[in-house]
Amino acid sequence: MALSSTPRLPVLPLPFPLILLPTARLTVPISRELAERLQTILHDSDSSQPIVAAIPLPPPTDRSNTTNFPSPLGIRTAGPVHGTAARVVRLVPVRGLSAPVSPRPPYILSLHGLIRICLAQPLDSDSQVADSLSERPVHYPPADQAPSHEVAAAFKDAALRMLDRLAKDSMHSQRKDDWLRVSVIVEDVPDHRLPWMADVLVAAINCDYTDKFALLSTVTVEDRLRRATELFIKQTSISEVSHKIANAVDESLSRQQKEYFLRQQLAAIQRELQSLYTTGNAVPAGPPGSPGLKVGGSGSEPDDDEQADADDLADLKKKIETLEAGSEERRVGVREWRRLRRIPQGSVENGVIRTYLEWLTSLPWPSATRSPSANEERIQNSGFLAKARAQLDADHFGLDQIKRRLIEYLAVLRLRSMVEAASQASVSQQPMSQLAAKSTQCPDQNYARKGVKGPILLFVGPPGTGKTSLGQSIAKALGRPFQRISLGGVRDEAEIRGHRRTYVASGPGLIVQALRKAGRIDPVILLQWSCRDEIDKVGQSNFHGDPAAALLEVLDPEQNHTFNDHYINVPVDLSRVLFICTSNTLDSVSAPLLDRCEVVELSGYTYDEKIHIARRYLLPKQLTANGLSESLLVLTDDALLRIATLYTREAGVRGLERALSTVVRFKAVEWVNHLDSLACKERSNAVPKGWQSRVEGEDIERMLGVPRWDGEEREREEKIGVVYGLVVTGLGEGGIMPVESTAVPGTGRLKLTGSLGDVIKESGEIALSWVKAHAFDLGITASKGIDPLKVPDLIDIHLHLPAGAQKKDGPSAGVAMTCALVSLLTGVTTSRDMAMTGEITLRGRVTPVGGIKMKVLGAHRAKVLKIVLPWANKRDVEREVPLEVRQQMQFYFVQTIDEALEAAFGKGVLGWKREVMLMEGRL
Repeated sequence: MALSSTPRLPVLPLPFPLILLPTARLTVPISRELAERLQTILHDSDSSQPIVAAIPLPPPTDRSNTTNFPSPLGIRTAGPVHGTAARVVRLVPVRGLSAPVSPRPPYILSLHGLIRICLAQPLDSDSQVADSLSERPVHYPPADQAPSHEVAAAFKDAALRMLDRLAKDSMHSQRKDDWLRVSVIVEDVPDHRLPWMADVLVAAINCDYTDKFALLSTVTVEDRLRRATELFIKQTSISEVSHKIANAVDESLSRQQKEYFLRQQLAAIQRELQSLYTTGNAVPAGPPGSPGLKVGGSGSEPDDDEQADADDLADLKKKIETLEAGSEERRVGVREWRRLRRIPQGSVENGVIRTYLEWLTSLPWPSATRSPSANEERIQNSGFLAKARAQLDADHFGLDQIKRRLIEYLAVLRLRSMVEAASQASVSQQPMSQLAAKSTQCPDQNYARKGVKGPILLFVGPPGTGKTSLGQSIAKALGRPFQRISLGGVRDEAEIRGHRRTYVASGPGLIVQALRKAGRIDPVILLQWSCRDEIDKVGQSNFHGDPAAALLEVLDPEQNHTFNDHYINVPVDLSRVLFICTSNTLDSVSAPLLDRCEVVELSGYTYDEKIHIARRYLLPKQLTANGLSESLLVLTDDALLRIATLYTREAGVRGLERALSTVVRFKAVEWVNHLDSLACKERSNAVPKGWQSRVEGEDIERMLGVPRWDGEEREREEKIGVVYGLVVTGLGEGGIMPVESTAVPGTGRLKLTGSLGDVIKESGEIALSWVKAHAFDLGITASKGIDPLKVPDLIDIHLHLPAGAQKKDGPSAGVAMTCALVSLLTGVTTSRDMAMTGEITLRGRVTPVGGIKMKVLGAHRAKVLKIVLPWANKRDVEREVPLEVRQQMQFYFVQTIDEALEAAFGKGVLGWKREVMLMEGRL
């Protein structure tokens, strides 16, 4: 035979994934250079169809899955060895009909596989790349022997099952007949021809490169049949599964199409019945061409409702499919959707599940990979911080501390956004193998929190200082949606966490509702209490649960990324939400809740700030609301100062806005009367009065009435036993309060009234003890050791703080009480423009107190000119109190009670009998 007489054959490398099995044919395009070499071989060969060695090349070395194609024999070689001796059947050039004739067209080569071969030496890399047909020594396998009966039976059974499956799956009758004829051949083929049949069947079916190469490289007959049997079983299983899936899909589609067709028929029948019903009744016919009348109008027919319901369900399914693959929310959504499809539509449970799915799919769920949005582009803009600062300045005057904190947050937000953008750009340039390795190292990417955590800001300050309106300004500066949650009267924990899905009326909590309304994962949420915007008024613990405790998870930056709403029952990410809480005071806020918030204090405004706010914000707002233009009303600085000082004694600007609204309405009445007088002038010879747009300070009393002075301002006088202390009210406002003392016949006791707490009562007892200990030094008694309350007469001292309906407590009245007792027992008075604060010890030390800025601003509003403060609070005054306030007031910073008495009564007024030297004891 010619094959046995050819120990060397020209080697033709087949590019991956081409492979040629014996008995099969293969057509492959080749280059012109390779075609010229083949033509040379054809010319030199004695036969018209020479034989070449078709060697399949392995996959490219740069592919990540190169290891998926090992050597079939388990031996790692340097290059391909196994191949097929193939006869050159055809070699023709390719010439297009429409394209111009190329001077060097490609060629088409047709090969017919004859027998397996094995190269004596593996091909090196140069032979794989070069277009050469170098001759190589080859080895032929031994002649095929008859396999054992068991191997042959297994092969035939697997082949017949595969052919039967292929015949059933064939769509064309001719193809089905071909597979059936092949199955007849397999049944009749003798055992010694089974290896040839194995090559024929494997070449005919569509299988992987690995399976074909494994069959090609198998030399022995029985091993080859076993591999072919395994391959046939594999192909049969794949075909059966594919057929089952295709039938299920076709059945579902056909059922949906049938349902749609029947629904359309039902809708047409119902429309015809409705038309017959309307025309059968005594309804007056309209003009020709007018449409017929329908009861309920369009959209009230049952078919419309059913179609709308079907459309809603389809939209709901699409929303579930758009959820992130592998996420918890998608798994829950798919599970509930399957339950919904099994429950009848008229069932109550159907409506409950459907409502739940609508809530679940409407929430803004985070995704592992976020595409650049318009908001990120806005943050990465170079003018982002400048625009945000301009927005805050345009909406609010002053509040430098809060603005500085917000600008810090925006700066961090911008830097993190720039870093993420740079990291994404670098990741996109990495090869796919490195990205795959990183993805395996971080399997839990669905819950990786990206972006900057939103701070939990707690604005503390008196009412009317702009805490609530700051939230809207922050949302504008960030370009985020703004949501307001009212916590007023909240007594049930479920209003925060949501109700469990155990009854029909259950629903999510206020936090989840705000997220749905915002439509984004990073909104600005303001937690306010009704119109008083106080988070400290949240209901205390009861049998419904503790709402304040439910807020702990919401306002904790370390755990709110997995906030659990009882209704949704899927972790909701709140880490990127900017929460803003407002409160008037910190006394009633629970300690755990306060620990999770970043407290930012808003003190009251000075008169200068109020005038700026009134002229810049409040007055234009009231002019627009009352229909006047800016040219019709001009308020002078003196008029604004009178309104701020004589009519609005408050820390905020709400009272100032109400007073300005009264002034604007007063001028609106005058303007209307002026217009009416002009109209009357046209009908008569009367001369109307001229319009006065300018409002001076002396005109304010005519518009607002008698000034509403504060009680302490009106009754403030120099009187024995009365001094004025600085306080902070329950609403966070600073002010002054008189400390009154008087001596009455008694038994030498101290009586304290004014709804005082335990701390302030102890301050009064400490003050009296210090005065008794230093009575001789102050000239109250004639000698040491005498109790001034018992000698020369038995008296009681009654110490009273007015406004008994208000609860008073705190360590800040010691200095004022001491000065009041000294004034009562010595007969020396303090100035009416003097106020003081500070706590004392039995040794006579003056200790620092809090709320200095609010107290100083309250004293400034009350026209106090001199203030006695502890020495330790000097830095608070220099850092927090505005410069214009410090320039208008005189401060006395004292370390001991002796210095405080000299500052309050004047130097040398008390007439000390000896110098008191304070010494620190060793104890």
